[in-house]
Amino acid sequence: MTVDLVCQADEKSPTHQAGNGVDVFRLPIKRRRGGKFAYAWQYSTFILMSAGLFALRSFRRRYDLIYVHNMPDILVLSSLLPKALGAKVILDQHDPMPELMMTIFNLDENSSLVRLLRRLEKWSIARADLVLTVNIACKRIFGSRSCRPEKIGVVMNSPDGEIFRFRAACSRETLSQTPEKRFVMMYHGSIVERNGLDLAVEAFARVREVVPAAELRVFGRKTPFLERVMDDARKNGLTDRVYYLGPKSLEELVPEIENCDVGIIPNRRSAFTDINTPTRIFEYLALGKPVIAPRCPGVQDYFEADSLLFFESGNADDLAQKIEYAYSHKTQAIETAERAQQAYLAHTWPLERQRLVNLVHELLA
Repeated sequence: MTVDLVCQADEKSPTHQAGNGVDVFRLPIKRRRGGKFAYAWQYSTFILMSAGLFALRSFRRRYDLIYVHNMPDILVLSSLLPKALGAKVILDQHDPMPELMMTIFNLDENSSLVRLLRRLEKWSIARADLVLTVNIACKRIFGSRSCRPEKIGVVMNSPDGEIFRFRAACSRETLSQTPEKRFVMMYHGSIVERNGLDLAVEAFARVREVVPAAELRVFGRKTPFLERVMDDARKNGLTDRVYYLGPKSLEELVPEIENCDVGIIPNRRSAFTDINTPTRIFEYLALGKPVIAPRCPGVQDYFEADSLLFFESGNADDLAQKIEYAYSHKTQAIETAERAQQAYLAHTWPLERQRLVNLVHELLA
């Protein structure tokens, strides 16, 4: 097959690149975090430019398949001409936009913008032949308000097994820990308020006397929210216990995870985080590490109550208790990771990849 990839430009790559059957077209639009109007401007510009590009290309070659990734849902507009000429359309709903925008901008579910986003979601899904999403919770949402469930396939975000090579959850170094050895907690990913890094620091401050050898290592791109979190760490006397170590590639994260004792997913409660299944959970589990994770539908759909160290989303006291438990009950924490790895093994990328291939094959056939 031959593939046209239309995406955003970056400062390092050429605007057009071809090779190995793939033509890459990078549109000169920079993604910037900002307010609602900034998002709308960026999305609208990208939609118009990609629609124009597909229209020109469609008259020179007939596409068999258009694969659209949200955000935004309305990006499916760019596929209308190819669809009219016979192409099948897949809309990949990685994120439900109403819930995400409610969380980012603190919007009420009955606000005019959220109602508009729901209408756009329904309209966009109607234009697609197949909808893909990332977990059961998202499928329930889309199936309840935008289309019949049979139109939706689930392909989870799973770690690349070539990078995160599976390792059984039995760390002798952790089990034989001495009082002098550091107890390392790890956070990696987007450093934004909904992901609750500040909650992790608040919980850490409450258990620092009980867990004297603990430290929290943070990996991710620097954001204004990170500055607030590090200020909180300084105010709580955790300067020598909370370390920001910058962004890392996936390959660079592997040894960092191998050197930690427990992974923390300290999400705050919101419409979006309730339905999210963080890929970070699988990354820790692939390397045999216990995970402290929020008790919410997006996670509980896949993990039994005794397979993760669950805490109540947004509750710093409960999170502190789970940190203390992971430190004081190392053997039991490892046993939770062993049980959780069974859920991970049911969703490794080779299995998810095959689900995707099968769904596309059925659509085209």
